[in-house]
Amino acid sequence: MLQRILIIDDSTEMCSLLSNYLKREKFETDEAYSGASGLKHLEKTEYGLVLCDYRLPDFDGIELIPRMKRLQPDTPIIIMTAYADVKTSIRCIRLGALDYITKPIHHQEMFSLVKDALSSRGLSSQPPKKEKSNGTGYVWGSSPQSKRMLKNIELVAPTDMTVIIEGESGTGKEFVANAIHERSQRGAKQFVAIDCGSLTEELAGSELFGHVKGAFTGALQDKKGQFELANGGTLFLDEIGNLTYENQVKLLRVLQERKVRKVGGDRDIDIDVRLIVATNEDLQEAVRQGRFREDLFHRLNEFAIIIDPLRERKQDITIYVDHFLKLANESLGKQVKRVDEITYEKLRNYYWHGNIRELKNVVKRAVLLANSDEISVECIPTEIIFGNHASLKPESTVNGAIVDLKSVVEEAEKKAILQVLRETNFNKSDTAKRLKVDRKTLYNKMNQYGLI
Repeated sequence: MLQRILIIDDSTEMCSLLSNYLKREKFETDEAYSGASGLKHLEKTEYGLVLCDYRLPDFDGIELIPRMKRLQPDTPIIIMTAYADVKTSIRCIRLGALDYITKPIHHQEMFSLVKDALSSRGLSSQPPKKEKSNGTGYVWGSSPQSKRMLKNIELVAPTDMTVIIEGESGTGKEFVANAIHERSQRGAKQFVAIDCGSLTEELAGSELFGHVKGAFTGALQDKKGQFELANGGTLFLDEIGNLTYENQVKLLRVLQERKVRKVGGDRDIDIDVRLIVATNEDLQEAVRQGRFREDLFHRLNEFAIIIDPLRERKQDITIYVDHFLKLANESLGKQVKRVDEITYEKLRNYYWHGNIRELKNVVKRAVLLANSDEISVECIPTEIIFGNHASLKPESTVNGAIVDLKSVVEEAEKKAILQVLRETNFNKSDTAKRLKVDRKTLYNKMNQYGLI
């Protein structure tokens, strides 16, 4: 049932086009031509994914997303829009959309998004496969830092200790958590991952602890929380610092008493879960600032694993590039065999603000652009070719004269974000405060400029 996809678009032609394409890829589909019709489908059928047009005759995405999330909180939503408006996309993601795609829709891009969305859904309902890559393309490096990290993983995995994983965005914190789980006595049980940074204050309690029917508007049936789903296994909470104070209190109670109570419930449920958390900020500093409970920090901090940024372990880059090349070939149906030496040198010398995740995206884009069986320097982004200090994109100037105002503005915005990220040691919460934007806006900008 999780392979069934709901398509909501007032264009019957678009619905038919997407449906035919997805059916060729062995998915089942339902079509709805209005927001109201789409909601009726969601009331009756569980879906693995919803593809929804932003502008419908009766609703727009801003109105429809919350209604869909109330009916099926766990179902990913991808918004389709003909208007590439950054503010609109930010609002959609803030309200719970997983991603958005701009029309006209290219089949390869759509299929990649669909696979990623269904894969993310599967993390909370299926045990992980026993393999060295967790689907995100992370592999073990050969640098001293990577070897030390693996040694710590093997040391703590057989225990039931709570672990804090510290590292910048894109370094592979979820993979490390999964590796700990696979090497533990709970390895055959569930590994459930959840990003606390994507949860609104209202949804966090229901998502973590579950709710009973009628607990709030839209609670049409009982729902198991992530602690219940992970019972007997491991629960991974990414971006733990984003939990509200109230939910920090509830989490502390769960850790102390090993019981959860659903939102609106009147009884406790026993749980047996190993907890692993991750953060890209300094939790001790958050404790000093009063943003994170000190008692919860000490309860979580039984063992810490620190993942060094990619720029500090350049020895690993060749291993990752080769692996991502293989993954990209499989995903895109290409046969690119190698990266030329000049391009390799550019990749090794780049700062990698977004770490392994950024490297994976760069390699995949390069494979797509490659016209032969070799990736050349023309296939990688200009900021990697020219280093981190290029003040303007080449296309924004002609003989030194500015001809593209949009490029200048974007480059200035990107430089400002990078500067503050460095000054805050890549702490996104502090960066957002310094730039006077909310975290979702910062995430969206970083994604737009390839920084995550």
